[in-house]
Amino acid sequence: MKTSCLFAILLGTTCWAANATPPQVNGRRIIQHLEGLSEYGKNPQGGVSRVAYTEADRAGREYVMGLMREAGLEVSIDVAGNLVGTRAGTDAALKPIVIGSHIDSVPEGGNYDGDVGSLGAIEVVQTLKERGVRLRHPLQVIIFENEEGGLLGSTAIALGADAARLNSVSQSGKTVREGVKFLGGDPGRIAEAKRQPGSIRAYIELHIEQGAVLEHEHVQIGIVEGIVGILDSEVMVEGFANHAGTTPMDQRHDAMLSAARFVEKFNLLVTAVPGRQVGTVGWIKAEPGAYNVIPGKVGLGLELRDLDAGKIKTLFDRSREAADEIGRLNGTTFNFSSRDISAPALTDKSLQGMIGATAKRLNLSTKLMPSGAGHDAQEMANLGPIGMIFIPSVGGISHSPKEFSNPGDIENGANVLLGTLQSLDVAKELK
Repeated sequence: MKTSCLFAILLGTTCWAANATPPQVNGRRIIQHLEGLSEYGKNPQGGVSRVAYTEADRAGREYVMGLMREAGLEVSIDVAGNLVGTRAGTDAALKPIVIGSHIDSVPEGGNYDGDVGSLGAIEVVQTLKERGVRLRHPLQVIIFENEEGGLLGSTAIALGADAARLNSVSQSGKTVREGVKFLGGDPGRIAEAKRQPGSIRAYIELHIEQGAVLEHEHVQIGIVEGIVGILDSEVMVEGFANHAGTTPMDQRHDAMLSAARFVEKFNLLVTAVPGRQVGTVGWIKAEPGAYNVIPGKVGLGLELRDLDAGKIKTLFDRSREAADEIGRLNGTTFNFSSRDISAPALTDKSLQGMIGATAKRLNLSTKLMPSGAGHDAQEMANLGPIGMIFIPSVGGISHSPKEFSNPGDIENGANVLLGTLQSLDVAKELK
């Protein structure tokens, strides 16, 4: 027996040989819990509208708290409104390992986004309890509040929440301040929710992919290498509004024409560079917006996403250069404003390795891949190392009642989470 395994056994934790199968979760129970949660906010389309700070959200949280207690967790609601379940480790001096996700949904959303990671985390703890396994590290399951409204709960824990954020109006119609109180938090003390950098051992999140890469490539587990950075910019194209019937084509300063040329050029710039970056013009608005008036102003919403912040900047700079060239050609001007940038959040290499090694022991295929969507993990990266596990989404559909992941894939993901958690617990250092 290896020394590390003997050490683990003496501590009451679990160790297995390289060719052994790790403990298994109860996949059927996870599906039953997903079905139970789907009743809260159920809509006629077959999905849920469990928007944060609504009655459905609060009722769903009550259901989840019951599951957490059944799994042996000490459950509390922190001042930011997050559900926090704690399980003691054998060494109280060690930093806690955190797992979890969220259960709030978008309007007319599905039953898997956030729910799989939340209930998968609870199932992992239930399995540890039933096997009589105690980890060295304290374990926390956090169900973050209002992920869909801008990662509110995880932001409060990792960075804090200012007055402007608390006073903003949420999708429910309540302000965030009112919503936090509605869920049992204390917005007047929300600063106390903030944790210090380095205060956690690591954070691991199981999630559905929300895309079609894993399904299309017949891969069972996605090992997330990072959550992409995002640059948003509002682009205003200014020309000259004039009569559409009396202004010759060669005398126009058509803002719409310039905008159209820019949209095409932007796509060409993004696709010309090797890599997995994406660029989108997601909205367009013409002024004055009449059939018989040449548009004098056109607004565009531009977005770039990639794991490499440098690449995002390069593509943005090239886009501005292209806009200037188009403007000179058409007698129009481009102004880029309201740049909103979120930095990429890279996952820990050691955690990537643990996820991969666990999947290999389970005979599951893997793929290293980025997350194109935002997750609570990106905020938790401010506190310590992060890891993310993806499972396939059928058809790549998400934020829709048609969102679906197969029961076998859900069970696989929870088993990988369980094995990774135990590997992390006995690891000396993360690289």
